[in-house]
Amino acid sequence: MTTVAHPHATVAPPQPTNARAAGITRLLARTPVNIGVALIGVLWLVPTLGLLLTSLMPASDILSEGWWNLVAEPSSATLENYRALFDDNELTKSLITTAEIAVGNTVLLILIAALAGYAFAWIEFPGRDTLFLCVVGLLVVPLQIALIPIFSLYDSTGLFDTVLGLILFHVAFGLPFAIFLLRNFFIGIPKDLLEAARIDGASELGIFFKVILPLGLPAIASLAIFQFLWTWNDLIVALTFGRDTQPITVAIFSQLRQFGSNIELIAPASFISVAIPLCVFFAFQRYFVQGLLAGSVK
Repeated sequence: MTTVAHPHATVAPPQPTNARAAGITRLLARTPVNIGVALIGVLWLVPTLGLLLTSLMPASDILSEGWWNLVAEPSSATLENYRALFDDNELTKSLITTAEIAVGNTVLLILIAALAGYAFAWIEFPGRDTLFLCVVGLLVVPLQIALIPIFSLYDSTGLFDTVLGLILFHVAFGLPFAIFLLRNFFIGIPKDLLEAARIDGASELGIFFKVILPLGLPAIASLAIFQFLWTWNDLIVALTFGRDTQPITVAIFSQLRQFGSNIELIAPASFISVAIPLCVFFAFQRYFVQGLLAGSVK
């Protein structure tokens, strides 16, 4: 026997109680993860906060008291350490040198990698795939194996102990990853956009600057963050190829030899060295996840 539904029958809407219970269940399920992430965030922030408070303590109290004492007595905070830092010609020069190296190599790397990524993604030329495989293979080459050969090359060409030499080294070893990342992102751009631009008479450079670069902004911003942070925090390359040209990491390393007498300079210099990359990251963080996913979905 077949049951026929009444034409005026209606389906009962879901009960609000059930939806509320499901929401509470999902919240409880995520609670351990949220607590774990919060604890990791706090543990990460405590050293940074301690460094900030240490940099604000009077020089006479830094070695005798902990930074947590400043929380109990905030009136003792002073900016004298930062004033002394900017009066120190060596440290201020090293900050400027670091900015020149980090910004210069990031801009140059993005320009070269974006052009190469566009060529590998959308321009047909003999040996393209083989050459791209070679670029991918260079990802596994550690920079340490090139320190001595490049040192000899720089010494003979006059690039040793120069800002340009440090910039070129970072660009050379950052290019394989940069090309790989941007090529994978650019190849996901719809081909119809490029064909429409060509029909309108755009040249390859016109397509690159007017279509590829605007659409590739998430991957480019992500790459810029990676390269800027890597260069800003570099120590081994700067120690190898610099003598008078000292980034902030080398300057702080040199100051550590007299740790007991100049901690009031090391603390603010170290905090500035941490704060600037953080500001760069937070400025571009909305593009960061998009850039990390570049090329992951076809």
